[in-house]
Amino acid sequence: MPDLIKRHPEQQLVDLTDRVVVVTGGSRGLGRAMVEAFARCGANVVVASRKLENCTALADEVAEATGRRILPVVCHVGDWDQCDALVEATYEAFGRCDVLVNNAGSSPLYPSLEEVTPELFDKTIAVNLRGTFRLSAAFGTRMVADGGGSIINVSSISASAPTAVEAIYGAAKAGVHSLTESFARAYGPTVRVNCLQPGPFLTDISTHWPESAHEGFRRRLALGRAGEAHEIVGAALYLASDASSFATGSVIKVDGGAVYGTG
Repeated sequence: MPDLIKRHPEQQLVDLTDRVVVVTGGSRGLGRAMVEAFARCGANVVVASRKLENCTALADEVAEATGRRILPVVCHVGDWDQCDALVEATYEAFGRCDVLVNNAGSSPLYPSLEEVTPELFDKTIAVNLRGTFRLSAAFGTRMVADGGGSIINVSSISASAPTAVEAIYGAAKAGVHSLTESFARAYGPTVRVNCLQPGPFLTDISTHWPESAHEGFRRRLALGRAGEAHEIVGAALYLASDASSFATGSVIKVDGGAVYGTG
């Protein structure tokens, strides 16, 4: 009877026992919230970001709180070789990867479109699109060989409704939507590839937002506010777990009603 209960979708949603989950950009913000949730649901987690000390601090905290194995790995996803090194570190430590979360991203400011430099353009594309491509290809190929897995890309409402200061970032994130469908077709039926499309969330970056931004959320978002980091967790668990076994190539909005179109 316990085995039958465990197979029900509502049980699968919060049961990631002994799964291996890799989260890029995992040391803060939405990534941190997902790392903590995956570990609470029984997963062993690889926390990857550019600063090893931040990864290590979170890994120690989550391991102590959950009893799970949390591996900190330094990785700048815009660097092809560092992406490959993350794959090797994961397989050396755990022998497999069940879930990859391509969460790392960056939207650097620029004074005007004409003043965008080649370096800024390439950096933005590398972090937001090239890294997602390389990690999906490297981890996804091994997942197929191992018999299955789930890849979760994280885009942005900027992919559907970019502002004037998000031209490069929005284009990169729109590319993530395209990659999501391409990889879903390439790696199906064993590996599922889906995308979360967050709206504005109250993470450490949001501390720099002016009050006018929050007033805009109250006027334009159906829910009238920005989200809290923990509010990404339900959708992330759904895509990571077997509860989403018939979902692939999908983009799931978690935006408070910011984008009403198809994206």
